[in-house]
Amino acid sequence: MKAVLLNEIGGPEKLSIVEIPIPTPAENEVVIKIHSAALNRRDFYISHGMYPGMQTPCVLGSDGAGKVFAIGKNVSNFSIGDNVIIDPGLNWGDHDDYCRDDFTVLGMPSNGTFAEYVVVPEENVHKKPDYMSWEEAAAIPLAGVTAYRSLVTRGQLRDGETVLIPGIGSGVALYLLQMAVAIGAKVIVTSSSDEKINNALKLGAIAGYNYKDEEWHKKLRKEIGHVNLVVDGVGGENFNRLIDVTAQGGRIVSYGATNGPVPKTVMPKIFFKNMDIRGTTMGSPREFDSMLKFYEKNQLKPILDRSFMLDEAIEALKYMGEGNNFGKITLTVPNHKSL
Repeated sequence: MKAVLLNEIGGPEKLSIVEIPIPTPAENEVVIKIHSAALNRRDFYISHGMYPGMQTPCVLGSDGAGKVFAIGKNVSNFSIGDNVIIDPGLNWGDHDDYCRDDFTVLGMPSNGTFAEYVVVPEENVHKKPDYMSWEEAAAIPLAGVTAYRSLVTRGQLRDGETVLIPGIGSGVALYLLQMAVAIGAKVIVTSSSDEKINNALKLGAIAGYNYKDEEWHKKLRKEIGHVNLVVDGVGGENFNRLIDVTAQGGRIVSYGATNGPVPKTVMPKIFFKNMDIRGTTMGSPREFDSMLKFYEKNQLKPILDRSFMLDEAIEALKYMGEGNNFGKITLTVPNHKSL
């Protein structure tokens, strides 16, 4: 099969398109013939060696959707030819509140979805939503479950509350926006791009602020007031501004820190506000299933930016690295004339 292999760290240029054997399923595994895969920021970071537990060579890619190609002898919930979507979180465990120490994500260290075929445990396979295209279904998994756990499980967002989503335009942030609007929340966004803010307003946000303006948090408080919930994947110096705009008894949920560590957090602001700061990562198999049901109930579809062919994966990752996309970047896997 054709696969996108990372041979050594050093950026997307170190990827190569190679031929490797089609995987064979163990007794509890499913081999899926990929129709579409999607990029995540982690793929770009992995290519630069910025991820724990790096092992090369490895096929990148966490997100994908396709048809069941082969099943292990103990697989009972799927048949060859089923249309499926992949949950990329491996070995989460039985507890929804936290994952096991050996939790990993498909695409590093195990071979991922930037290939014509991938093998995963049966528990990581779900029925593809019928109303979605292959490209739309492939774009959901990692960002979708991360957003759902951040917003619903950890954030406990309720109808009528106000939620702030920094860094709109990234995969997870857009999923947060869609889900929060569907819940009935009032959504505020930030970005360094006025164009991305305007796009978010079209998708249901009530206000947006450019965080290049050092007074953005003061303008937010004056025009909107304080927010009940912040769901942040940015971190960095602006994190302390998030504390400033959080209401008494409010919550901040952190799922990442793309802008680096948070400097000199002002602890008195946290305890005088009686607020919570909560960490989160990905989501359990139960949350993944709940996320898909939420999408189907509300007939949501992910926002897509641009699609590349599988053998254009290097170009796709470089495009992601530029940071101008609004929505998910996908890879189409061709030659599906038969199962």
